[in-house]
Amino acid sequence: MARDILKTLQAEHDTLRELFAELKATTDRAVKKRGTLLEQIEANLVPHAKWEEQVFYPAFLERADRDGQQTYAEAVAEHHAVENSVIPEVHEAEPDTPEFAGRTKVFGELIDHHATEEEKTMFKMARKMFSAAERAQLDEEYETWKQSADAANLVAGEKAKANIKGAAKSLLQ
Repeated sequence: MARDILKTLQAEHDTLRELFAELKATTDRAVKKRGTLLEQIEANLVPHAKWEEQVFYPAFLERADRDGQQTYAEAVAEHHAVENSVIPEVHEAEPDTPEFAGRTKVFGELIDHHATEEEKTMFKMARKMFSAAERAQLDEEYETWKQSADAANLVAGEKAKANIKGAAKSLLQ
C-alpha cells in the first residue's frame, strides 16, 4: 500500500477513538487503568496535533480557497480549545471521580468531532490539493519527525504544561 499522510492521520484518529472508548468503559475504581489510558491518549494525541499545527495545516492553508481557509481556522480553534481548556480540566479531576469520567467523555467527544470533520472536509480537500507523491512525502516526514527527540520533548513538555495548568486552576478554586 502506498504511503499517504491522510491515511496515517486517519489511522491515528481511529486509535484515539478506541482509547477513548476503552476509557469511557472504566469505572471510578479503575484509577490505574484510567491514568494509563489518559497517558496513552496524550502520547498519541500530542505529536499528531503538533505536527498538524506545524506542518500539515500551514501547507493546507497555502493552497486553500476560502472554504479551505475556514476549515483551517476551525481546526486550529478546536486544537486550541482542547490544549488550553479541555486537557487541563481533565488533569484537575481525580481519576476516581465522576468529574474525571465526565471531563474525559467530553474530551473524547471533542476529539471524535474534530477527527470526523477533518476526515470528511479537510482530508477531502487535501486529496485535491496534494498529489499522491506529496502525500507520501508528508507521510515519510511525519514518521521521521515522530521518532525524533523533538517529538519526544514536545510530548513531555505538553504533559508538564497540562499538569501545571490543572494544578494552577485547582489552587485558584
